[in-house]
Amino acid sequence: MKFPNRLLTAFAGGAAALLFCTAVEADPMTTPAMSGPIAANANPFSVNAGPFGNVFVTGAVSGLGLWQDHPMPGDHDALVDLGNAQIFVQKTDGWFQFYVQAGAYSLPSLGTEYFHADRLDSDTFGYVPQAFVKITPSDSLSFEIGKLPTLIGAEYSFTFENMNIERGLLWNQEPAVSRGIQANYANGPFSLSLSWNDGYYSNRFNWVSWLASYAIDSANTIAFAGGANIGRTGYATFATPYFQNNGEIFNLLYTYNSAPWAVNPYVQYSRVPASDALSVPQSASMWGFGVLATYTVSPHFSISGRAEYEDSSGSLKSGAPSLLYGPGSSAWSLTATPTLQYGVFFARADVSYVEAGGITPGFALGPKFSGKSQTRLLFETGIVF
Repeated sequence: MKFPNRLLTAFAGGAAALLFCTAVEADPMTTPAMSGPIAANANPFSVNAGPFGNVFVTGAVSGLGLWQDHPMPGDHDALVDLGNAQIFVQKTDGWFQFYVQAGAYSLPSLGTEYFHADRLDSDTFGYVPQAFVKITPSDSLSFEIGKLPTLIGAEYSFTFENMNIERGLLWNQEPAVSRGIQANYANGPFSLSLSWNDGYYSNRFNWVSWLASYAIDSANTIAFAGGANIGRTGYATFATPYFQNNGEIFNLLYTYNSAPWAVNPYVQYSRVPASDALSVPQSASMWGFGVLATYTVSPHFSISGRAEYEDSSGSLKSGAPSLLYGPGSSAWSLTATPTLQYGVFFARADVSYVEAGGITPGFALGPKFSGKSQTRLLFETGIVF
């Protein structure tokens, strides 16, 4: 596979940065967030930045191989691609902090066409997909401004952050990165984040989103997350779905984390209201649920799984928007992911299956957008340093 020069530049930049870093004893970086089973480097590299103190430099580099049946037009039965070539630079203490994530990435997700990294990055969040400044006036209060990870959903955006390589059907309905400002407050077991942002990366600041969580004890946490467009956005881009960006979405989440198990069930509901101004004659809604789980077999080997179901309302005849595989369609999925990790090196594989029901031809799976199922095998290997 031949990578574009800009991807090679990402690798070269990371290598150059490491020449000026030293490994330090520190806690693993909490940004980017990682739900496991892949674990962050316990001894991250650090740069002494003088009055700024220690600046940590970490990253992720991985490659992907994929096989699938019923590929969509422009897709392939089999392919190889860059998974990640990213560097993370951050300051994590003091009143002034920052985080910059830079490089190339792919965003594979179930039931959608696979887009190669050399096209995807420029069409979505760019080669700096997340970057923000964080002001921390006290231990319980902080403020962030920049390109922020979403507060919504149970899965993160990038492959190495999640239990499975591909993100699931419910993730496809959620925002991933938003430009905006965010306030965070924590007091004992309770935490709250509130953000004003551009939703699905629309560059129009008319979204409000939030995440409230309560830690029942060291193993059990419940959370409520959501977001809504309080105005309207009359356009779409590759990264900004027209209907979802003009709607609202809510999650109720529960997390159990006590070795050897990590389990995360959640329920999701979203709605797009009718609007003459936006040419939406009938409202449509989507509800779904998912369960993600990891069982750690040994310090180096784990098995993760995911099961999902989602269902949408409306009909094509009445003019309802399509939120899935046509108005009124539904889908379910199963995914299994064994993972090996030794130090910074990891290797894992996804086996996944998606089946759709109530489809509208032209909105569904396969080479004619009329298929009802898809099986994928996906392999990823690389390092988190």
